[in-house]
Amino acid sequence: MTDTQMKNSKLTVGPNDDLSIGQSALLGIQHVLAMDVYVVPFIIASIIGLTTKESSALIQSTFIAAGIATIIQSHFCMKLPVAQGPSFIPIGAVAGIYFANNHNGNGWGAVLGASLVGAILVIVLGLTGIFNRLIKAFVPPIVGGTIIFIVGLSLMPVALNDNVFNASGDLGQNILLAVISAVTLILFAMIGSRFPRKGRIFRISSVILALVIGSLAAKFMGILDLSQVKNASLISVPKLPFVDLSFSFDLSSILTMIIIYVVLMAETTGTWFAVSNVCEKPLTDENINRGVVGEGIGCLISSLLGTTPVTGYSTNAGIISITGVASKKVFVAAGAWFVVFGLSGKLSTLISSIPSPVIGGIFVIVCGIISISGIKVIKEVEINEKEMYVIAIPMILTVALTLIPEAFIQSLPQFLQYLFGSSVATASIAAIVLNYVLPVEKIEEQIVEHKKIKTV
Repeated sequence: MTDTQMKNSKLTVGPNDDLSIGQSALLGIQHVLAMDVYVVPFIIASIIGLTTKESSALIQSTFIAAGIATIIQSHFCMKLPVAQGPSFIPIGAVAGIYFANNHNGNGWGAVLGASLVGAILVIVLGLTGIFNRLIKAFVPPIVGGTIIFIVGLSLMPVALNDNVFNASGDLGQNILLAVISAVTLILFAMIGSRFPRKGRIFRISSVILALVIGSLAAKFMGILDLSQVKNASLISVPKLPFVDLSFSFDLSSILTMIIIYVVLMAETTGTWFAVSNVCEKPLTDENINRGVVGEGIGCLISSLLGTTPVTGYSTNAGIISITGVASKKVFVAAGAWFVVFGLSGKLSTLISSIPSPVIGGIFVIVCGIISISGIKVIKEVEINEKEMYVIAIPMILTVALTLIPEAFIQSLPQFLQYLFGSSVATASIAAIVLNYVLPVEKIEEQIVEHKKIKTV
């Protein structure tokens, strides 16, 4: 960076800046702690009725897959600070494939086989550059900014409903814990911004400080329960592909999973735009192509380890914005932590013991920051009538799909269930289509024509 860029930058540590191993490890762990990586495998295990031992193995594999995928994406492929974790999008499809094939006792094998084929297809899209060409053609700044905005907007209800309002325990205590965590995060982040030199440590570690203080408050309230940590094993070996795991290939299951991957790629694109924006580094053709390949490799590894597809987590873009730390080394460290937690039952159980309201209070602030990042991109574009619809309709769809009754979604055809199951994917597609099909206002055409005449 030049001196001018450094002065204008809001980052304290850039993507390619050097950090010690100790600093990277400390800063990396707060990304891990802020990600609910264990939630997706826990939900899937509950739906398909896995035993406690099988559930633990699935969660363990998910942690390891997330770690390896994060290292591959941030260091080797996309080369941007992107954290990978299990996606919520495939949950319904995974359950459907499992039950449809479980009469032969090979339900999970069909899930893994379909995921494997879908991952290979994603890798091909990246290697051929097809996905990148589609992005360049259909995602100008107005669409990219809208997608970033709706990514944050779509996550806010999850942060509040799932982690605070509908979490177990007393609602008043949950709200208080969320407020304590959120205020702590903001306080330390602002101290760091107000005192750039002496307060830098508070800003870059604001997330982990908020998690610790929030957890201590939960302990004081009698909410923090660490009893399961004592019973968990210290070291546990993951399942091995083709040894402990079987793979089967069913055509309908594969087609179902390919649809899921299409929706997944639409969602992860929003994450890439968000990360690119907060890192103050534009997405290049190489970034996107390598990112698609990295996404495919991560999903391939996930299936080989016996777990579900991974995707880029937009939560981490908000954390980068708050802490000002965008170093790829931090994300490599986060990936290493994931692997360590996946190999240790005690450590992974410790993470899952952090009370939901504590995470929710931090999560909702992060979501707001992501949305603001989108607004920053949008404000650089001239907003006329067409642009208003391109922004407004996806925003309405995001809110509508959050509020619509689940029973209605389940009554729709399978493909629509997959699509509407991700408000980000649906709203992103809507933004792309609207920007492409809506006509440019006549008044704009007249102004352009008038300028041409004056020039002549």
